[in-house]
Amino acid sequence: MTFDSSVVRRDFPVLQRVINGKPLVYLDSANTSQKPDSVITAIDHFLRNSYGPINRSAYLLASEATDAYEGARAKVRKFINAPQVHEIVFTKNATEALNLIARSWGAANLGSGDAVVLTHMEHHANIVPWQMLAAEKGFEIRWIPLTPDGQLDLSDLNTLLDGAKAISFTAMSNVLGTITPVEQIVSAAHRAGAIAIVDACQSVPHMPTDVQAWDADFVAFSSHKMCGPSGIGVLWGRESLLDAMPPFLGGGNMIADVKLEGFKCAELPAKFEAGTPPIVEAVGLGAAVDYLTSLGMESVRAHEVEITAYAMRSLKDRYGERITIHGPTSPACRGATLSIALEGVHPHDVSQILDQENICVRAGHHCAKPLMRILGVTATARASFYLYNTESDADILTDTLVGAFDLFGM
Repeated sequence: MTFDSSVVRRDFPVLQRVINGKPLVYLDSANTSQKPDSVITAIDHFLRNSYGPINRSAYLLASEATDAYEGARAKVRKFINAPQVHEIVFTKNATEALNLIARSWGAANLGSGDAVVLTHMEHHANIVPWQMLAAEKGFEIRWIPLTPDGQLDLSDLNTLLDGAKAISFTAMSNVLGTITPVEQIVSAAHRAGAIAIVDACQSVPHMPTDVQAWDADFVAFSSHKMCGPSGIGVLWGRESLLDAMPPFLGGGNMIADVKLEGFKCAELPAKFEAGTPPIVEAVGLGAAVDYLTSLGMESVRAHEVEITAYAMRSLKDRYGERITIHGPTSPACRGATLSIALEGVHPHDVSQILDQENICVRAGHHCAKPLMRILGVTATARASFYLYNTESDADILTDTLVGAFDLFGM
C-alpha cells in the first residue's frame, strides 16, 4: 500500500478541527502525538464493555481485562522484536522507566570509582536520575560531545567507556533530530564491559525498532508519542538483568508472598508493576501498535524523510541565512524534528505568531538545557512532523514565518 499522509490525516479527529476558519496544523509530535480513531475507539469500547481489575479475580470482566492488558504487552514485544514477552515492563511513562533503571540497576551496581557515560544531547529524563544517584553513590558521569553539525563525536568513545559500567543515550535527539548509531555505541559499550541503555522515545514512533539487532540491555519509550494514550510507558530489559535487579516500588501486583518477616517478589514482569497498573492505557497502546503496524514503520520513516527534506528546503529557500535549523543537514541522518532560530526573533514570539494561524509548535528548552547551552541559545522554536503531516503543513509553516520577521525581525 502506498503511504499517503493526506489519507492518514483523516484517521485523526482533532486534525479535522477548524478554528476561526483556518485548519489546525499540528507540528508538535516530538512532544506528544495525536490519536487516531482506532485508538480512541479501542479505549472507549474497553471502558464500556470490559473494564475490570487484572490478575486478581476470576469473573469474566476481570478475565477480559487481563487478556486485553497482557495482549497489549504481546503486541509491544512483537513491535520492537523483544525476545520474550515477560521482558516488557509497563511503567507510568518513559521517564519512570529511566528512573527505574537508575534506581534499581544503578543503585545496586554503581559506587565510588565507577562511571556512567551520557551524551550532550540527552533529555533531562536521561540526565537527572543519574545525577541524583551520582550524588548519593559518588560515581563519575562522563559526557560524549557533539560535532558542529549535531552528530555525536565518537572519536574518544573507547576512552570515555574505559572503566565505565553503563552508557545511557538517546536513539534520536528530541531537539536536533539526530539519529545516533545505536548498534555501534552498544557494541563499543559491551567491549568495554558496560551495559547499554537506550532512550528510544523519539525513535520508536518514527522508524522500525529491533532491540535484538541493537543488542542493547535496556530500552525505554513512551506511548503518547506513538499515537497511544499518555500515562503508560515501556521498559524492555534483558531477563537476566531484570531478574537480578531489586524491585523499584513495593505493593500490589509485584508481590508473590508477604510474611511478617519479609516479602517475596512476583515473577517478571509483575515484579516491576506495583499497584493497579495502567490497564486502560495499555489497551490504547496496543491499539496504537496495531495502527502503526498497519501503516508499516518503513513507510512511516520514508514519509518523514521526504517531509523533512521538503520542509528544510522550503525554509532555506525562503529565508536563507536568516533562519538556522539546528542539527544534521541531511534528512537521512535525522528525524522530522526541526529546531529553528529566526534572526532577531525570539522563539516564543515565533510560537505566538504561529499560534495565531493555528500552527502548533513548541518554543522552549525542550527539557534539554545542557544542549541549549552548548548551542549557545536559551530556547528554540521546534516544528516536529509526523505521519499525518503533509507538504501543505510545511508550506503553511514557511509562509506564516513571514509574519514573525515582519513584527519582530531586524
